[in-house]
Amino acid sequence: MNECEIHQELIRGISEQQKTILDSSGQGMYIYLDDSHVIFNQQFATLLGYGSPREMEMLNEPFLSAFVAEKSHSILVNAYQKAMNKMEGSTFEVSWKKKVGGEVKATVILTPIMYDNHLFAIHYIFA
Repeated sequence: MNECEIHQELIRGISEQQKTILDSSGQGMYIYLDDSHVIFNQQFATLLGYGSPREMEMLNEPFLSAFVAEKSHSILVNAYQKAMNKMEGSTFEVSWKKKVGGEVKATVILTPIMYDNHLFAIHYIFA
């Protein structure tokens, strides 16, 4: 199995494991492994003007350029690196890019989460 196949299996597994939270939460959420392996919930898709999480997952763009306003790139990247390198969560503000243009500002809680010996970042979005 190559790395991409392994990541696809991991994202399927964590999606199943966290399905109840992703589907039931009234907050926007996503779980991030890498730019090609992200799970979004419906609330986050709706916040950014997408019809479904699947529509977001099908975009063939890096995560930051597709969904994050440029002024918030370093904020999100620094929080992600802190979570991955130090196993620390954080809360911060991000400006998200809407599908049809414009931005929406929201508070993000980012925490590291382990699944099958792989480190993911789970994000809760308060708009």
